[in-house]
Amino acid sequence: MTLPQQLETTLASVLTTILGTTSCPVVTPANDLRFGDYQSNAAMVLAKANKMNPRALAEKVIEMWPSDAIATAEIAGPGFINFRIRPEIYAERMRGAVTDARLGVATVPHPRTIVLDFSAPNVAKPMHIGHIRSTILGDSLSRIARFLGHKVITDNHIGDWGTQFGMVTWAWKHVLDEAALLANPLAELLRLYRHASDASKSDEAIREACRLELVKLQQGDAENLAIWTRCLELSKQGLQQIYQRLDVSFDHWLGESAYNEQLAPLVAKLLGGNLARESDGAVCIFSDGSVNDPTKDPFLIRRDGEWTDFPMMIRKSDGGFNYATTDIATLEFRKNEWQAEAVWYVVDHRQSSHFQQLFAVAARLGLDSMDLRHIAFGTILGTDGKPLKTRAGDLPQLADVLDDAVTASRKTVEERSRLETEGERAELAELIGISAVKFTELAHHRLSDYVFDLDKMVALEGDTAPYLFYSFVRSRSIFRKLEEAYQAGDAITLTEDAEIHLARLLSRFAEVVPAVVDDCRPNILTSYLLEVARAFHSFFEACPVLKTEGITRYTRLTLCDVTAKTLEKGLALLGIAVPQRM
Repeated sequence: MTLPQQLETTLASVLTTILGTTSCPVVTPANDLRFGDYQSNAAMVLAKANKMNPRALAEKVIEMWPSDAIATAEIAGPGFINFRIRPEIYAERMRGAVTDARLGVATVPHPRTIVLDFSAPNVAKPMHIGHIRSTILGDSLSRIARFLGHKVITDNHIGDWGTQFGMVTWAWKHVLDEAALLANPLAELLRLYRHASDASKSDEAIREACRLELVKLQQGDAENLAIWTRCLELSKQGLQQIYQRLDVSFDHWLGESAYNEQLAPLVAKLLGGNLARESDGAVCIFSDGSVNDPTKDPFLIRRDGEWTDFPMMIRKSDGGFNYATTDIATLEFRKNEWQAEAVWYVVDHRQSSHFQQLFAVAARLGLDSMDLRHIAFGTILGTDGKPLKTRAGDLPQLADVLDDAVTASRKTVEERSRLETEGERAELAELIGISAVKFTELAHHRLSDYVFDLDKMVALEGDTAPYLFYSFVRSRSIFRKLEEAYQAGDAITLTEDAEIHLARLLSRFAEVVPAVVDDCRPNILTSYLLEVARAFHSFFEACPVLKTEGITRYTRLTLCDVTAKTLEKGLALLGIAVPQRM
């Protein structure tokens, strides 16, 4: 049980005695540590319902507060109640954490089966910087949800079907460079796509030829299927190289093509159930009039001052299907085959209207028992404050971005590292570069835009991954200097303010990790880890370790140990490994 939960239990008991009715008071971390560790506005909330003065109710709570509670209690302002945890409670928490692999984090009482849909690049194209946010956010959320005890199924719903394959197939037959394909498959496939795309824009005949190549593929033409299959294999090889570098993996790679056989029956079912209807030769899903507020109806849009239809097309007038059709079929599959209780989509905020429609369709199909979430995110900006692009106006390729990050970190390593061999320094530069990209992504609120500044990302100072690495290495290095054996788990005592503050923050790990999943915000964890690192450095400067003796020495060693374990575990949940030396 976390400290807030213990306080809530005690506070509820006191309030029941005073009011004669049960309540569920909420205790939260204090905004200002000068007045306590935690606080509650329960007296202010309950006073009105019980026709009491808030401060008078708070005074009764203080009067009846148990002397053996884990915290002292006092009144602030018109009726807030502040709690100050006793140092011996923090000491006991540290004693338990040092031998607990979970650092006090409990598993959820009711685990769910959660499908996480993230990354999802289009094959036959290299991943670009736009894939960073989905890939890294999704991976960290899957790690944290699993740690909390949920059954997580990760699915890379790749774009392996559709218009681009008509273009790639046409170009494959006309301008393929086999040697280039073998040397760098993704680069050659991208060249083919761009060649066909450019050519079709200026030549109607080529545009029609590309469309016909797609039709042949969809109809099962042997030659086109063979080309598509090879494109898919080569693309996956290239994508796996990126994922391996990022330490990201998936349970499944069920792309759009996996659902081809389900699309025609799905549309027939929607038509038969009057959930969709034909419109100008296409089949669409329209508003059913069940939403009274047009601003909340995803199938309506305001144009020229009036509300008009904004349907979801599920079959085009030429008989083809699109990603909306596939998404509905995919949702049914995840419910029926995987028994998903939640499906979370980590996708750009610009797809919000699509997911609003998808979730509305899911409700009409009886799939709304699942927790469906669109975990949206903002845009990555260049140092000029505009969406990050190359000089040619394209999105930078992800492989190039990672290479640039490693190059930038190599400069930091050469200037500051104490590692002796070239191999060690190269390995550290790779770790810092990749981790810096990950941490910068996760450190921002997912809905905010952020500036991609490599020099700041790899710096040892500031709110960066290297700063946390340095904190971890510093907390671990002291144990290499020990002459005596260190046996974790013995009693400790906290007396100095810096000791108590560090223990206070370390104790909150069990509160922070579950909060990340509540709103799918890894930045809650990154902010916490930075707080821990800053508190550790303040403690380290104020409280000598090896120059002390007895229980003081052991207490401070324990705080160093729990700090290292907290930083290592917290970063691991973000998908970031720590170096043992720098």
